[in-house]
Order: sequence, then C-alpha cells, then structure tokens
Amino acid sequence: MAAKVHETAIVDAGAEIGDGTAIWHWVHVCGTARIGERCSLGQNVYVGNDVTIGNNVRIQNGVSVYDAVTLEDDVFCGPAMVFTNVYNPRSAVPRKDEYRETIVRKGATLGANCTIVCGVTIGEYGFVGAGSVINRDMKPYALMVGVPARQIGWMCECGVRLEGTGAVTCTACSKEYQITDEECSPR
Repeated sequence: MAAKVHETAIVDAGAEIGDGTAIWHWVHVCGTARIGERCSLGQNVYVGNDVTIGNNVRIQNGVSVYDAVTLEDDVFCGPAMVFTNVYNPRSAVPRKDEYRETIVRKGATLGANCTIVCGVTIGEYGFVGAGSVINRDMKPYALMVGVPARQIGWMCECGVRLEGTGAVTCTACSKEYQITDEECSPR
C-alpha cells in the first residue's frame, strides 16, 4: 500500500516514505529524510533532512523532528513533544556544525510536551512521562519523569509499569523480566 499524503502536506523531492505511511495536514518532510513503513505523522509535524524514522512510528500533532534525530521502529512521540539539536543555541551564532545526535531506540514512548535535549540516547522501550525533560541517556525499559527527569521505575514492552525486583511478570501481558536496581531485561 502506497503512502498517503494529505494535499496540504509538503514532501520535498528526494524524501523516502515507506509503504502504508500516513502524512497528515500541514506536515513538512525535507528532501533527504527517510521515513519507514506504516508510520503516522500528525498535523503540523516537521521532519528535517538528516532524520531517519523507522517502521510503525507514531508522531503526534505539533512535533518537530530536527536534523540529527533517529527514531527506531515502534517509537511513539506524544503531542507537542520537543527535540533539540544544538546544546547551546544563540540566534547570532551559527552552530549547524555542532548538531548533537539523538537516538530513540525501538519501542520507546515520549510523552506529550516532554523535551529531549540533544545528544542523548533513549533506551529501547524507555518511557518518558508527559512534560518531563530528558538531559542524559536513558536505560532500556526505564520510566523517567520530572524536570530534569529522574528514573522512578521500569516499564513493560506493552506500556504497563512493572512492580518489584527479581523475576517480575507484567500484570497486563504476562511478559517476564529480570529486574535489579540497575537494569530491567526480558527473560
């Protein structure tokens, strides 16, 4: 199934858009962006040139995915969440050669209105609470909240908070994990 692009969207020549991807109202995708299959880009989304978006990614309304951002498969970007690409911007000082790479690993969720400061890696299936500010790398499966964000627990791949340590089973999907104070991994 071909990509579906709304008539108000601008997709610059050269952009790669995967099959089954939906690009909605007033979206702008720059010419060297790469977007996978079965993605959804909501209203007023901007996708820069040096951006790679995996398969089955959901980007909600009002999100700008700037240069140097990579979103792996199954990432969810909540409404109005923010990426940055320059750590110390000044209007009068050009810093395009100082973009810091941001990587969001497979299955991660970035809650509404959260901010991801450039140069970090969000671990697979990490979960960022709404309004939080991420200014350092996140572990896989970590649940992060606050300004600046701190880890308050672990999340299952299905999006339910995991409780306990040692051998833990998700109460929603029955997936099993091994949890310590330092890490969470599927069993």
